[in-house]
Amino acid sequence: MSPSPHSDSPSTTRFPVVVLGAGPAGLTVGNILRAAGVDCLVLETESREFIEARPRAGVIEEWAVRGLERRGLAGRLLERAERHSECEFRFDGRGHRFSYTELTGRHHWIYPQPLLVTDLVREYADVRGGEIRFGVRDVRLHDLDSDRPAVSYTDPDTGERRLVRCDFVAGCDGARGASRAALPPSVRTSRHDYGIGWLALLAKAPPSADRVLFGMHPAGFAGHMPRSPGVTRYYLQCPPGDDPGNWPDDRVWEQLQQRLRAADRPPLREGRLLEKRVLDMHNYVVEPMVYGRLLLAGDAAHLVAPIAAKGMNLALNDAFLLGDGLVAQLAEGDSAGLDGYSAACLRRVWDYQEFSQWLSEIYHGRSHGDPHRAGTTLARLRRLFSSPVAAAAFAEQYLGTAGAY
Repeated sequence: MSPSPHSDSPSTTRFPVVVLGAGPAGLTVGNILRAAGVDCLVLETESREFIEARPRAGVIEEWAVRGLERRGLAGRLLERAERHSECEFRFDGRGHRFSYTELTGRHHWIYPQPLLVTDLVREYADVRGGEIRFGVRDVRLHDLDSDRPAVSYTDPDTGERRLVRCDFVAGCDGARGASRAALPPSVRTSRHDYGIGWLALLAKAPPSADRVLFGMHPAGFAGHMPRSPGVTRYYLQCPPGDDPGNWPDDRVWEQLQQRLRAADRPPLREGRLLEKRVLDMHNYVVEPMVYGRLLLAGDAAHLVAPIAAKGMNLALNDAFLLGDGLVAQLAEGDSAGLDGYSAACLRRVWDYQEFSQWLSEIYHGRSHGDPHRAGTTLARLRRLFSSPVAAAAFAEQYLGTAGAY
């Protein structure tokens, strides 16, 4: 946290809430505040064009869709998103369909994050008239442990320093943003490294199935995630820190075809690869998610590796709780929501962290070269298709419906 800015700082303004970051969490918080008549300012270091095109997650759980719908933020999503009712595990050379909707009555929704961000920023800035500044630089937080916190930044057009006084700062700006940089040592960050990488691929190719595919193969995990009628997301397990240059297109498709092969299914549909990047699989959690008048949300507070497709859902859960808590505090003087914010978020965060670790063993247990580990992994997989109790428990965790939050 930076020293207190001088009282004569230029261009001083005031908003009840400053939101850092225009991702799903920050924009959802901003929309909740605007709908309740609470003024806020959203600060984003990137351009609007960048955040509306940045490739990210695409799986939204049904409870999160309903949360957006209740807040008037799901209109285009409900019109355009695909509903998925099953996934498929591929192992021992065959495909095994798992219908989680038959077990729970719930669905997954496939809606790429860039589309959701485009919807949310349009609703916030263009429809609800919310204040937002793109391309800001050198964002700093001040006096977070007082009742008069502030945020300063450099205006990208004029180069001037601007100061914003506020009651609360919503830190939704990711792991490398100003929010995390402002935290004192007393705020603990715990981390888990999986020791594996995933080569993230975006292919200009139609999906090869109308569902998510998980390939558990001795050569490594592979995943197939439909994104649109003409675009498919793929993942390939690789060494952590691997160079995408080690994966020419021919090698990528050879490994995808091998790891996702099933004798009872057609081969994958191939196409031009639009993106290749290596993700090192790790999780982290910041505790507590509140420091003074700074409240963290989304990746600023926690990360869950894409193993379980939970990241955007956790960000939305944080945003619902934070937005509602801020409205209750500022509009009604009710502090209960903000007082319990961190604890309420962390219950779901830790549940998803545990599920991610469990699912990682399913995905990667066969590729470590340990026959005992491979055998126990296959036992877990077969149990999903032979035990109704095991299947129901997995479905609840996979869809985020297990437990009370």
